[in-house]
Amino acid sequence: MTTILKEISISGNGLMKNKPCTVKFCPSNEGRIRYFVKGVSFDADVENVLSTEHCVVLGNKKGSAMLTEHLTAALAFAGIDSVDIYMDEEEVPALDGSSKQWVELFKKAGVEKHLFQRQKSYTVCEPVYYLNGKTSLVVLPSDELYISYSVNYNHPDLTRRWVAYNPKNKEEIIEARTFGFYKDLKKFQMLGFARGVTIENTLGLTDDGYTSDLRSDCEPIKHKILDLIGDFYLTGINPLNLKCQILVKEAGHAVHIKTAKMLKDKLIECK
Repeated sequence: MTTILKEISISGNGLMKNKPCTVKFCPSNEGRIRYFVKGVSFDADVENVLSTEHCVVLGNKKGSAMLTEHLTAALAFAGIDSVDIYMDEEEVPALDGSSKQWVELFKKAGVEKHLFQRQKSYTVCEPVYYLNGKTSLVVLPSDELYISYSVNYNHPDLTRRWVAYNPKNKEEIIEARTFGFYKDLKKFQMLGFARGVTIENTLGLTDDGYTSDLRSDCEPIKHKILDLIGDFYLTGINPLNLKCQILVKEAGHAVHIKTAKMLKDKLIECK
């Protein structure tokens, strides 16, 4: 069980509704990641996913937290599996649109691992897969973690392209920003979404380029890997501790979550 050493907080506006929100993190010895939103509590668990439209929404009938995926991914990268999260609004701040500032916040708070804790690794007892037309997500047992993510967008840099996760590009995954086609922004804003989008927190895709400089090559695909890590952590097992091959083609949050629900029952501890 790993938690933070001290209470710490951060504030910012949400990506979807653009409302200001303060998030406070408190050390916990409960062995779970819990949200407390305006007095309503729920665990960061795949069974508590209410929606995957535009982003991941966690919660129950009484309350919810929107845009949790970048925060959950940061908890995975920091190795934190026990913390209480208090929010005064129902949308997690976008910050810079990646997990970078969340990871920096946890480093500032300090991370405490219990003495003599053995690092556990997990695999799957049998292949887990989701196949639907052009979309596929397959999880296979392996000797080490391997993630390959393929996309096919109508963009010169992102047509039939893929990126593989490895320890050497971990920081590039963490800092990869959320993205979207710039031409669709006004339409989404008219529908009540993407109202907090700025050039700092979102990478806009134009017909032949981007609205700002890339932080690294294929940054949008790396952000898809970031999303996957955050979504798979809702199984209760840190995906960075998996000994699995994870092969993804043209998926998104809905497919991540559907697969995570199947994956949750197939995970076993490596001997």
